[in-house]
Amino acid sequence: MKFLQNEDTRVFALGGLGEVGKNMYCVMHGEELIITDAGVSFPESDLLGVDYVLPDFSFLKKHESKIKALIITHGHEDHIGGIPFLLQMVNIPVIYTPNQALGLIKKKITERQIPYKNFIVYNEDTKIKFKNMEVEFFMTTHSIPDAHGVAITTPNGLIVSSGDFKFDLTPIGQMANLHKMAELGQRGVTLLMSDSTNALNEGMSTSESKVDSALQEIFAKEKGRIIIATFASNIYRLKHIIDTAKKNNRKIAVFGRSMVNNLEISFQGGYISHKDIIITAEEANKLPDHEVCLLCTGSQGEPLAALSRIAEGVHRQIKLQKNDTVIFSSSPIPGNALSISKTINKLYIKGVKVYTNTLLSDIHTSGHASQEELKLMLRLMKPKFFMPFHGTYRMLQQHAKLAQECGLPKENTFALSNGDMLSVYKGEVKQVPGFIAQAIYVDGSKIGDVGASVIKDRQTMANDGIVITILNIDAKNKKLLLKPTIISRGFVLVNENEALMRELETIAFNATNKKLNDVISFHDIKHEVSNQLANYIYEKTGRKPIVLPVIMDIK
Repeated sequence: MKFLQNEDTRVFALGGLGEVGKNMYCVMHGEELIITDAGVSFPESDLLGVDYVLPDFSFLKKHESKIKALIITHGHEDHIGGIPFLLQMVNIPVIYTPNQALGLIKKKITERQIPYKNFIVYNEDTKIKFKNMEVEFFMTTHSIPDAHGVAITTPNGLIVSSGDFKFDLTPIGQMANLHKMAELGQRGVTLLMSDSTNALNEGMSTSESKVDSALQEIFAKEKGRIIIATFASNIYRLKHIIDTAKKNNRKIAVFGRSMVNNLEISFQGGYISHKDIIITAEEANKLPDHEVCLLCTGSQGEPLAALSRIAEGVHRQIKLQKNDTVIFSSSPIPGNALSISKTINKLYIKGVKVYTNTLLSDIHTSGHASQEELKLMLRLMKPKFFMPFHGTYRMLQQHAKLAQECGLPKENTFALSNGDMLSVYKGEVKQVPGFIAQAIYVDGSKIGDVGASVIKDRQTMANDGIVITILNIDAKNKKLLLKPTIISRGFVLVNENEALMRELETIAFNATNKKLNDVISFHDIKHEVSNQLANYIYEKTGRKPIVLPVIMDIK
């Protein structure tokens, strides 16, 4: 079948493919563009000084006039964290969001003083009609209230995005609407996009109610203070920690800004009860140990988080005691295992009891579907074509393989990258040329100031240091007034390498004088000095520090 441009429907991702995080997916038909989610991801250790990683908004800026709405599936950072930055760069006419996410989004934009007010709260019964497309929703079970999947009816077929989900038949919060999912499947799903975060995990995920039982057992058994570290965004976990504390006559002191914010919004929205048991750190220190629970951030071993500071013994308000019990109600995010292990080790040195998630102790479960649940979504939706999303490339490939096991032809599955594009036309889907969608780095409040070259320089400085050469020059008389000054930071200890420093001074002196004899610019002098020093340093040490000549023109 011939695909006619401008009559087809385009589907693509600006973030979330080949990675876990910064989810942002788009459906475009003619002059209408619908965006689903605008998340961030957090930098890995090699992105020095970077605070957030954003999707590339340049495509949206180019097609700004087509944007009809931003639709939010739920309130996790990897789905809403990019909104304050997006609103500063692109005109978004309206944001449709569930109620829980709205509170979190408003908190973010208020902190950044962004005067955006055009929000519309949707629920499962909401239908949004545009000229060519219609949007509806279905409830999913996730680790936060008000999580939804999105179904978009286009002139070329029904496109369904699962959002983040799991199937839990005994959830703490909302039950997934299996009936509506099946009804969409009966209607005929042309393209399903589905969460791949746990596509490598076999079987079914553990029910949240089992975690509830495991925590209750610990609360009933332990007589000292209980310190729990978990994700601040896991609202249902926070709910049953508070419910369990209430049941066991314990008060809760909360530590960590994100934890405090999420709890406050959840209390206001009615998602969590028993605000009366929340107390201050000062009050907690005055109560008997068996009446205290400390709820804190730091489940991933983050150096500045509350639990890490408690383990180090440097927390301003809380000091560990021998009869304390620490619970890690979380699983390690890839790359964080070492920092978590260090924190646990420090806790053991302090002599406290530590619980982590094991086969014998279900004190955490994921909010994302494992393989059998992913297959159930595929069976309910019965898509003709399938695009896995929200996962590393390995996860996407595994999810595509699961779809093939459920009967989809291999050629009907698409494991794509950000910027790749699918064309949907009269019930058929094929890949067409896309565009480059790079990651955008945020350093402080600046968007996009930090590019690949800046990151490379930071990595070089971190690994090999920096050598600064100060050259005092009389440019008019073409004279070097003083011998060059060599300053080293992160390269070598100057006192222990005096011979090397003297040789670097000599090389810089000779290179400068050589260029001063010619009619030449300061740029050429810097280039010559930098090259000669860098070559010598590498020859003698095998290292490649940044070499930075600084010219002082003395008149």
